[in-house]
Amino acid sequence: TQAYFAVESQLDEAAYKIGMDPVELRLKNHIREGEGSPVFAALGEGKAGVEMTIGSCGLEDAIRLGAEEIGWSERTLPEEKSGRYRRGLGLACLMQGSSIPEIDMGAASIKMNEDGSFNLLFGATDLGTGADTVLAQIAAEELATTVDKMLVYASDTDLTPFDVGAYASSTTYLSGEAVRKAAAKVKQQIIGVAAEMLGKSADELAVESAQVVAKDGSGEVTYSQVALYSLYERNQFQIMDVASHITHKSPPPFAAHYVDLVVDTYTGKVKLEKYVAAIDCGTAINPKLAEGQTEGAVMNGISYAITEEYLFDSKGKMTNATMQDYHICSLRDKPKIKTILVPTYEDTGPFGAKSVSEISINGGAPAIGNAIFNATGARLREFPFTPERVWRAIQEQTG
Repeated sequence: TQAYFAVESQLDEAAYKIGMDPVELRLKNHIREGEGSPVFAALGEGKAGVEMTIGSCGLEDAIRLGAEEIGWSERTLPEEKSGRYRRGLGLACLMQGSSIPEIDMGAASIKMNEDGSFNLLFGATDLGTGADTVLAQIAAEELATTVDKMLVYASDTDLTPFDVGAYASSTTYLSGEAVRKAAAKVKQQIIGVAAEMLGKSADELAVESAQVVAKDGSGEVTYSQVALYSLYERNQFQIMDVASHITHKSPPPFAAHYVDLVVDTYTGKVKLEKYVAAIDCGTAINPKLAEGQTEGAVMNGISYAITEEYLFDSKGKMTNATMQDYHICSLRDKPKIKTILVPTYEDTGPFGAKSVSEISINGGAPAIGNAIFNATGARLREFPFTPERVWRAIQEQTG
């Protein structure tokens, strides 16, 4: 969050000084599919020296779609504005990561029950991110069944397989692939039993709608029938398996954040009218949850940018350590937020997915700071953008 404020403010400042639209500057210079950077190996969170190239990148589409949604074509320069209330548009582009390569590992196990349901166990923790739902969806998709047939047991270290934890934007990308692998193994066992039941080879069968069907249409058996056969008939065994997954890449989600705001130049008060977050998280396993993750992170970023600040006295004691004095944004402060999911396909992720969780907290400070500059010509290099700071910056800018 701190670094993006510096980098994206600097890009905005550079665009202004050379007379280029900030959107155009980013479109010319952003990283693209197939490209890499020495920075990844030198400064990445993974093992030292792990190199990476970009496998999927929807940033160009995110930039263009976000610009259209915010009305970027109506943007004017700071020197063209006058009056007490001044409108500003700002932009910030972001990339994050998905897990810590060659360090993070997750695992999952799946057991099939007599009624065709499945016990899905994994160590990943749902912190309100929707992980239980998303991982159940991944397993259900691989097994060609419905989510209600996935009985989820998560986070119990006595019972569930290992997982490094819900951090580093890793759950969907890392733990999700462990779940998909386990489901794929179970699927092969189901097909193997069904092949014996139908007198077919495994290559002649496919799974669909919680059934194993002959590709030529000559027969089918339900998952419940398969489970009962495996447990009580010939070659009795429990259909179950476990899988682990370690990542070798950290494919970045990309985002373009846009802000439309109004600054009261008499008081320095900033009022956000609209916030647009266009995000490439690969294939969204659950689009509604992805939108919720994005909007929650955006609100965190807005609060961080305009209200939140630790204050200390001369002895180092925090002077605003209660919610009465430490101000955070609530729903009444929420502007209109528009999330745009920009679909791409990440080959190394489960069903093309990358992460979506952390990236959008990074956009608030730079996008709002750039919009304040566009509204007033005042460049703030410190936040939160309190009315006093904004007012003083405007006074300094106007002389």
